[in-house]
Amino acid sequence: MNSLCPSSPKLDFVLTVCDNAAKEVCPVWHGQPMTAHWGVPDPAAVRGSEAEVERAFREAFLILDRRISLFLSLPMTSLDSLALRRELDSIGHTMTPVPEEFA
Repeated sequence: MNSLCPSSPKLDFVLTVCDNAAKEVCPVWHGQPMTAHWGVPDPAAVRGSEAEVERAFREAFLILDRRISLFLSLPMTSLDSLALRRELDSIGHTMTPVPEEFA
């Protein structure tokens, strides 16, 4: 339990997704969870037509959806911490192209 914030939950993983977060110092997390940076371009920063903005949000969603699916499919019980770290870093570089029907 965190003495500074007794109600804070224990975290096993912290995944940052802001494209700019990789350049920032991450805060200290209670319990020293495994951290990874899965940067995604900020769709809210897109300027353009309604269709272009919608596409940016769709792309961000698809990238995160794919990465979360990959994360959830990891064989957690059979990976040591170093292997898990490599998998998390690898997942963070996974990009999912927008399917043609959404382009």
